[in-house]
Amino acid sequence: MSKERTQPFWDATKRHELVMPRCKTCDQKFLYPREDCPKCLSNNLEWVQVSGKGRLHSFTIIRQPANPVFIEDVPYIYAMVQLDEGPRMISIVVQCDIENAEIDMPLVAVFDDITPEWTLVKFKPA
Repeated sequence: MSKERTQPFWDATKRHELVMPRCKTCDQKFLYPREDCPKCLSNNLEWVQVSGKGRLHSFTIIRQPANPVFIEDVPYIYAMVQLDEGPRMISIVVQCDIENAEIDMPLVAVFDDITPEWTLVKFKPA
C-alpha cells in the first residue's frame, strides 16, 4: 500500500483523530484505504473523521509478541473492532484485564504516541 494512500490516516492519528475514506457517490465508509470504493467502485473519495466508538467483534490473547516493541505489553488483547460507522479494524485493547474481555463489549479509540513520528490507534473499554 502506497504511503500517499495511507498518509491521511497517519496524519490524523498524530492529532489523536480516527479517520477513514468515505465514498462521496454512495456514502460507504471503509478501511483499508484504496483507490476505489469497494461498494460502487467510484474513485470520488474523501477522508472523514469518525467517532472512534465500536464493539469488540473478535479477539485473541497475545502472550508472545510478533514485534519486540510490544514485549512490555504481553499478555495483551489483539482484537477486531466493529466500528460504529461500519468497517472493522484490527487493533489492541488496552486498560482491560484479559479475563474481562467479552465479545460485543463497547470500546472507544485511544491514541498511543509510540515515537515522535508514530501514533497507534488502540481501544479501551467505553
